[in-house]
Amino acid sequence: MAGDSVPVRFSVSTWQQPIPDSASPERDALVQAIAERVLSLGKGRLLVGIDGFTASGKTSFGHELAAHISRSGRQVLRVSLDDFKKPWRDRHLYDRESGDGYYRNAFDYTAAQRLLLKPCQPNGSGQVALCGIDPLTQIDHSSTVTQAATDAVLIVDGVFAFRPEINEYWDLRIWLNVTPEISIQRGRARDEDSLGSEAEVVHRDRYGVAESIYLQEVDPMRLADVVVDNSDFAHPRIME
Repeated sequence: MAGDSVPVRFSVSTWQQPIPDSASPERDALVQAIAERVLSLGKGRLLVGIDGFTASGKTSFGHELAAHISRSGRQVLRVSLDDFKKPWRDRHLYDRESGDGYYRNAFDYTAAQRLLLKPCQPNGSGQVALCGIDPLTQIDHSSTVTQAATDAVLIVDGVFAFRPEINEYWDLRIWLNVTPEISIQRGRARDEDSLGSEAEVVHRDRYGVAESIYLQEVDPMRLADVVVDNSDFAHPRIME
């Protein structure tokens, strides 16, 4: 992919994960192949959704994909759906802590559409907010606007990205496949510093239950254009 590399534009959210180092030439080749597939979709604005279980590697994969696409000279915008959750101050109004409650109530899909997805469509204004409510500080960043170029590529990662509320917006859907047990193990390791002994309980009884409901109601894997087995970071493989 020839072109002058353009810096990736990231959300202002404090909920940030580091850009991963290269895990292997094999992984680099797979991500590059998917980047080329994205670019083959056309020269207008493109929206890419990356879905999968919690801790399946969605954010890291999104960062890697963004880096490859930016080398083509296209503007890349990086967003996580975690930055479009409902504010904690309203949590007394609904259940967000059970598995069913988390699945049905945690995310603000109306805000994601209004602030990000609709304006980033080819016929949209291009005035996009890359963050709604910061999930850590709870600061509202919805008025912080970035101008999406006419050929911008928006890469959004997040659980439940293929839900009916927002599935229609994606030009390419990527599902990162891991088993529920791998999801729980990785999530526990990632979050034990902040959640302590509760990390496994949260991942098993909240996120795991929510994802089980998602599988039953939406069957997101069937909606994906690309399915990547991401069980082994150094040796991912395209499943379909």
